[in-house]
Amino acid sequence: MKLHEYQAKDILQEHGVAVQPGRVARTPDEAESVARELASGGASLFVVKAQIHAGGRGKGGGVKLAESVEEARAHAEEILGMQLVTHQTGPEGQEVRAVLVADGADIEKEFYLGVTLDRETSRQVIMASAEGGVEIEQVAEESPEKILREPVDPSIGLQPFQARRIAFGLGFEGDQVGQAVQFVMALYRAYDATDSSLAEINPLVLTEQGDVVAVDAKINLDDNALFRHEDLAELRDIHEEDSTEVEASEHGLSYIALDGNVGCMVNGAGLAMATMDIIKLAGGEPANFLDVGGSASAETVEAGFRIILGDENVEAILVNIFGGIVRCDRVAEGVIEAARSVEIDVPLIVRLQGTNAEEGQQLLEESDLDIETAVLLKEAADKVNDAVGAGAPVKS
Repeated sequence: MKLHEYQAKDILQEHGVAVQPGRVARTPDEAESVARELASGGASLFVVKAQIHAGGRGKGGGVKLAESVEEARAHAEEILGMQLVTHQTGPEGQEVRAVLVADGADIEKEFYLGVTLDRETSRQVIMASAEGGVEIEQVAEESPEKILREPVDPSIGLQPFQARRIAFGLGFEGDQVGQAVQFVMALYRAYDATDSSLAEINPLVLTEQGDVVAVDAKINLDDNALFRHEDLAELRDIHEEDSTEVEASEHGLSYIALDGNVGCMVNGAGLAMATMDIIKLAGGEPANFLDVGGSASAETVEAGFRIILGDENVEAILVNIFGGIVRCDRVAEGVIEAARSVEIDVPLIVRLQGTNAEEGQQLLEESDLDIETAVLLKEAADKVNDAVGAGAPVKS
């Protein structure tokens, strides 16, 4: 689950990370009020930042500097309600419903600092670079030697000597080293305490006054750990998510929209990936990733059909179920019941394997519905091929 910048900064500050003073505003009046509050504390430069779940906000016109309270209000009026387009939103953009009004920092040097999971080593890793303020992916591709990596043993956590190694590696000197060490340690504490999958600061800045401060922040929470963090789960902003994906989550379905023409409904993430591969091998393109989980009931299957058919690009549907936790005959009954409730106007191919697969296939074939059945993946692929008129038959 992604968080807004202002939410991420609140969490980081709770764990000792130094961030810019500032507050979220949802109206121009609120923005002016925050700016006046900052001005009373000595601020003379303000930054007004659009709050959406996407990077590249500045390039899209969603980040503006203001030299007065009145200018901060004017920028808030301009940004709030705009359809902000960045390289991460797609051409449709994202509506801005809130802005962060913060104290402008006198920046001397920018850095990148992040914590994430290295799945190859099953350890967290601190990543840092003196090339802050730009896309870290670009640095990794063009100058990978400029990225410092410090693996962290999860059984003992980040050690002070590792944080010092990061601080020295970034070029901090004198009193700055101590600040940077405390900063790195605090960032890791925040990452670990919230069960995050990513905690990223870009840029981390050294100010002209010699302070080490986060002027931007990004936190992604691990959805699988949210049951331990009810307070953090409440920070979810469904306006920033695809409406279809939100609907799917309400039915307990894992759904991701893609750009293809073949809808697929599968139980299990691994089988879903294999199903998408076989669709592509058949010459088609998967229109979605849809995992109905271990219990493919009539209700979840019906919800899955409705979601898939909501995509006007879908020309066929492939249901690929392995009967382990749930029997195939029960899945077949669910498919039949759901298909009678939902108007399916595209070819439907169903492949069942596992417990009671033959009984399930018989139920499908004896129904009065126009359902193609398949036993082997190759057979399912060829039927998808015929349905969408793509490519050549899949070779054995």
